[in-house]
Amino acid sequence: MAELEKPLWPIRLFNKSVLKQRKYKEITEALGETTQLQCLDIGADNGVLSYLLRQRGGHWKSADLDQTTVDAIQSLIHERVFQIDDRGTPFADDEFDRVAVIDFLEHIPNDEAFIRELHRIVKPGGQVILNVPHIKTSLLRKIRLAIGQTDAKHGHLRPGYTRGDITRMLGTQFTVLSEKTYSKFFSECIDTLITFAFDLLKSGKRNSAKGLVVTGNDLQRYQKMFAMYSLLYPFIWIISKLDHLLFFTSGYMLLVVAQNKKDTHA
Repeated sequence: MAELEKPLWPIRLFNKSVLKQRKYKEITEALGETTQLQCLDIGADNGVLSYLLRQRGGHWKSADLDQTTVDAIQSLIHERVFQIDDRGTPFADDEFDRVAVIDFLEHIPNDEAFIRELHRIVKPGGQVILNVPHIKTSLLRKIRLAIGQTDAKHGHLRPGYTRGDITRMLGTQFTVLSEKTYSKFFSECIDTLITFAFDLLKSGKRNSAKGLVVTGNDLQRYQKMFAMYSLLYPFIWIISKLDHLLFFTSGYMLLVVAQNKKDTHA
């Protein structure tokens, strides 16, 4: 059977993921207009977010933590993709107007050092968008741990952050402009079930440092299951919309927009 065309398979996967679509919506709203801006996305999973962000305009670079995820992004967008860690990046001082850090801080040993690195590479007055897990003590988290969806399994070195944690880390280097949580119980339940099923299929295969990364080979191998899931997707989408009923609760993801305080004349 012929290999799925690129970038068809990541877009197909994105179009059937309520969490990825919501994440993209929140990040693009936080980024605002990017035309003519120098931008960087960090931690964009299998590369689909990098691909979609570049379609919005602007001059983009992409980066991630290990070679597996870098290769996945590279196979989709082909250029300006870098492997980085918490100890430094290959980017110039004051290079970027916008940096979107997507599900990355929880994977690195020294998150505070990385915030200092962001301070270096973001222009004075430039903005960072931080998307991280929001720490919640809940029944769903207990269920996830019970079925093996631990922080370690997902490559998380810490379970997430509170608003206070992020504000403290940003310290005197950034000013918090906005913060919000999103992705509530029903959406997260769907993701838990899908992850559990896919973990069973990939039993014995090592995850990357970023946890579970779905590749084109995976989608090729499990096309029948993906076709079945596609048939169920309208019902899954409806269930996810029940999150709107939970307006009184916080979400499982935290999104923070902060502006670099760096002195233009420093």
